[in-house]
Amino acid sequence: MSMDTQIYDTTLRDGAQMRGISLSVDDKLKICYLLDELGIDFIEGGWPGSNPKDEEFFKKAASLGLKHSKLVAFGSTRRANSKVQSDPVLNAVIKAKTEYITIVGKSSELHVDIALNISKEENLKMIQESIEYLKSQNKKVFFDAEHFFDGMKANPEYTLEVIKCAADAGADGIVLCDTNGGSMPEEIKEFVSKAVQATGNKTVIGIHVHNDSELAVSNSLTAFKAGARQIQGTINGIGERCGNANLVSIIPNLELKYNTKVLPEGGLKKLTHISRQISDILNLNPNEQQPFVGTCAFTHKAGLHASAVNKDSKTYEHINPEIIGNTNRIVVSEQAGISNIVTFAEKYMIDLGHTPKETAKDLVKKVKELEYKGYQFEGAEASFVLILLELLNQRPKFFELIDYRVIVSSKQLAEATVRLKVKGEVFHTASLGVGPGNAIDNALRKALNHYYPAIKEFKLVDFKVRILDGHDGSAAKTRVLVESSDGNTTWNTVGVSANIIDATWLAITDSIEYGLWLKLNKEIEKQENKTSEGFRVQKA
Repeated sequence: MSMDTQIYDTTLRDGAQMRGISLSVDDKLKICYLLDELGIDFIEGGWPGSNPKDEEFFKKAASLGLKHSKLVAFGSTRRANSKVQSDPVLNAVIKAKTEYITIVGKSSELHVDIALNISKEENLKMIQESIEYLKSQNKKVFFDAEHFFDGMKANPEYTLEVIKCAADAGADGIVLCDTNGGSMPEEIKEFVSKAVQATGNKTVIGIHVHNDSELAVSNSLTAFKAGARQIQGTINGIGERCGNANLVSIIPNLELKYNTKVLPEGGLKKLTHISRQISDILNLNPNEQQPFVGTCAFTHKAGLHASAVNKDSKTYEHINPEIIGNTNRIVVSEQAGISNIVTFAEKYMIDLGHTPKETAKDLVKKVKELEYKGYQFEGAEASFVLILLELLNQRPKFFELIDYRVIVSSKQLAEATVRLKVKGEVFHTASLGVGPGNAIDNALRKALNHYYPAIKEFKLVDFKVRILDGHDGSAAKTRVLVESSDGNTTWNTVGVSANIIDATWLAITDSIEYGLWLKLNKEIEKQENKTSEGFRVQKA
């Protein structure tokens, strides 16, 4: 465990309070396992005693066999004017059987007076006696000083008295909470420094920041510079209201910008993968523009940028994306330059001929024409591959469309009929589906199955429709984006037309053609490997 700077994750408790998130026990266990794999020091598992789900989680988590992380049970100080020995919350966190416990208490005079409606002296007793009781049970205790920064602005003497009380009672860490998320970096710096001075070397000072002012990451790093040595947050910054401090940004900043090791060796390389896996478990779409781990974090669209990045990635990238398990991309768009096209062709091993730059120059014009019509290739690389192959007369003809028709009934069913020519043979098939897209997909597959059984592996993963030029009303163009997968590779295609059925047809047929092109390339590569292997055997 990192002793100098600790990373404390509260995704399973504070993060789970985000609207729209509901974690099952199995979800929590999966996330816990991933956080341990990443190398997080502390994982706050939940509030035992508050609900049956968290109680079950702590029972099952005990057998997870965590290799690095320490599980933490969360609770609060004893109730006012009661005994710690009989307090249900304190006894519930003890029952969770974790080595570490975090309890929250009030450090703002306003909350003591109004929320708790008790004397300031009773609040101090609640904090002192709760910590001492947990320590007597051989627990290591972190004290969350709720509303610390607001308390410092109103009555700093009392707020500092609260954290000194916690330190004197034996707290192993005191976490300063910007609960309302309204503090500015200069306030964080000043008040963290005062907390460090007030507690001396008795305990570790931590920081827990909310993102209501879009400053959670900045404030966490400012607190670190001011002396905080436990940084709390959530994966991808999820949490109540505007979210919590985003550990996925904080961790690489600490390691790469402040040269402070907070993850075990190899942990940083797992950051992108684990960030996306946890989004999947939470049933959230990953933020493509999230710093460090987003798919767009190192994506270059402008031709000038692409040209420079091809020469040296440091020209437009603040770090090497591979360090955190991400990768850079050069995308093709109406802003594309020759370098984008050349790089794109190299990526997909497409031959641009003897004069690649001249060929790319012609292709840039074509891209701009198509995007002017409503196509969008930065999110549909597979369609652009097919267009590139077509313009270069390299596109395989897997099938030829004769005609298709779609009928939609009032029963929310659609029937698609297609006539295709495949290797000289005409196929005429019909199929029902839930909506036009599904019917077209089913009919196409039925027609092509005989010659291309590999399409059984292709799955339509996502389907998006966007109306372009809305001022044209019902005559507006429609853009359809389709995401497909064969279980190993994922690809995206696009179709644009004033007819939504036609746009759907274009996107789906591109999807199937690209999948077949991938299979063809793999077969060619396999045959080439066999030939070269046979040549080596003969030579030997």
